[in-house]
Amino acid sequence: MNEKQIRWGFIGCGEVTEKKSGPAFSLIPGSSVCAVMSRNGEKARNYAERHGIAQWYTDAQQLIDDPNVNAVYIATPPSSHATYAIMAMRSGKPVYVEKPLAASYSDCQRINRIAEQTGVPCFVAYYRRYLPYFQKVKELVAEGAVGTIISVQIRFAVPPRDLDYNSQQLPWRVQRDIAGGGYFYDLAPHQIDLLQELFGPIIRAHGYCTNVKGLYESEDTVSASFQFHSGLPGSGSWSFVASECSKTDRIVLIGDRGAIGFSVFTYDPITIVTEQGTEQLSVPNPEHVQMPLIQNVVQHLQGTARCTCDCISATSVNWVMDRILGKQYK
Repeated sequence: MNEKQIRWGFIGCGEVTEKKSGPAFSLIPGSSVCAVMSRNGEKARNYAERHGIAQWYTDAQQLIDDPNVNAVYIATPPSSHATYAIMAMRSGKPVYVEKPLAASYSDCQRINRIAEQTGVPCFVAYYRRYLPYFQKVKELVAEGAVGTIISVQIRFAVPPRDLDYNSQQLPWRVQRDIAGGGYFYDLAPHQIDLLQELFGPIIRAHGYCTNVKGLYESEDTVSASFQFHSGLPGSGSWSFVASECSKTDRIVLIGDRGAIGFSVFTYDPITIVTEQGTEQLSVPNPEHVQMPLIQNVVQHLQGTARCTCDCISATSVNWVMDRILGKQYK
């Protein structure tokens, strides 16, 4: 595909599209949004009116079949990613899918098979790879700011959200059949993808999962160990029912001459600790955080650049998460 003008159709118009991603599609040269779809007609109409989008639908196939749409953004919960991505690719239209790529590793494999068969590209919204904050972390690792990295540690803990206490109307992110798992399956993908961007593929992963509070059926506490292809070991702990005072969002890269610490969701200052002392770096990100990646996707579709944040590179994240959660496949 070497279209000069990329005209997007959105399948889904939830919270992520309001600021993180949606506006970027219309701010990038050669890119615009011409249609949006939601099963809720009022929601689709309202979104289209607020964002100046010409057409709205309640049926995904109608949006995909719209001749004005030549690329599709899938911003629905993970359980429908594979279905919509395959529908679009079979119609010859490239897709940009919210993370994780799908609700399971096996669904990712389905997407990859269709991408290979059709030759239609499928990109995935692991936008943190492209943000200045994480580009700086990558630069520090590459230049040996703390020597050779010898261990990786993920620490994440947050209190339950108010909606988690509403057993009659739980958020989709804790419903395994919709999200693929609990909050781990929603938040850990960004952490795992970043680490694989820094250190290559994880080839071994094991986990221990439990449900401490019983607010929902999915796991609310996870511990894991993993190893990269290079032999570098790593570990992680996640709690989604912690106390307010124990909130943590940190990845620590331990080197043989110091350590680098950074957050994944709060963008707290990057900390470099060496024998010379402690240094903190504040690195701002763009207002619409998905914009650098979306720009690369648009340029790829226009034939002026190459985007490697695709379904193949995203699939290993699901493999790691499914190994940690102990999912079994035939």
